[in-house]
Order: sequence, then C-alpha cells, then structure tokens
Amino acid sequence: MAREDELDRIELIGLVACFLTTFAFLPQAVKTWRTGSADDFSLPTLLILEGGVALWAIYGVLRAAPSVWIGNGITLVLAGFILSVKLRQAWPSRN
Repeated sequence: MAREDELDRIELIGLVACFLTTFAFLPQAVKTWRTGSADDFSLPTLLILEGGVALWAIYGVLRAAPSVWIGNGITLVLAGFILSVKLRQAWPSRN
C-alpha cells in the first residue's frame, strides 16, 4: 500500500507539471485564434514540436502514464491548430 501511495504522489507531481507546461502554451493558441495569424512561429519549429509531443503522447499511453499522455495530447491539439494556421498562411487556397 505504501508503494501505491508513493506512486500516486509521484503521478500527482506529474499531473501538476503537465497542467503547467501544457497550459503555458494556451495563450499562444488563443492569440493565433484571435488574430488568425501564426507569423510568430517558424514552420520547422512547429513540425518538430508536433512530432515530439506526438511521440511523448504515444510513450505515455504505452507506459500507462496519464501525466505524460494527457499533457502531450492537449499540446498536440493546441500546436496542431497553430500549425494548421501556419500552413494555411504558407499555402493559401486559390479560390
């Protein structure tokens, strides 16, 4: 039982870290949503970030570590939104 309590405390630390680091990215996503612009981001950075957080999310699922897959899953969505805006700016539709 003591080992389970220790793991729960460790997972709680991970969940708090997940919350802080993931939601630190939220203001950027909100700014992108409001302005419709992702000019402040480099395309290579967004692509690398998306690849990294996708792999972290997979790792978290395989390790059954909610603090890893939840945070990275949310970041994947937020960064994915910004990436989609960036790509639309880079290659506008020809309507």
